[in-house]
Amino acid sequence: MIYQTTVTKMGPNAGEFLEENMIILFKNNAPEELAEFCVLHEENKLEGTIQPGDVLSIAGTSFTITAVGDAVDKNLQSLGHITIKADGAEVAELPGTLSVEAGDFPHIEEGHTITIKR
Repeated sequence: MIYQTTVTKMGPNAGEFLEENMIILFKNNAPEELAEFCVLHEENKLEGTIQPGDVLSIAGTSFTITAVGDAVDKNLQSLGHITIKADGAEVAELPGTLSVEAGDFPHIEEGHTITIKR
């Protein structure tokens, strides 16, 4: 297990990003103007570094990680904040972006877990 957290709240506009196969993940201390667009979580246990080929699981649905932005590990560790895109990109679009295989993210709600395993 490289990373594990539990969703504590869905921002009221987070679903709009989910429809575009994008998740903005942020710890509960997200600035108010950002929190409305985020999947908020409390725990933030990152052990090791995230690499392409690792597996991201959200609410029981798994995706293979295809690209890891240069700032993903740092941002996740310090802020609990990254953008996850189901776009299958081999190079992350931005330093704080984690790309996974193309597909549809599942419905996410409070209490669901997000994990990354090797």
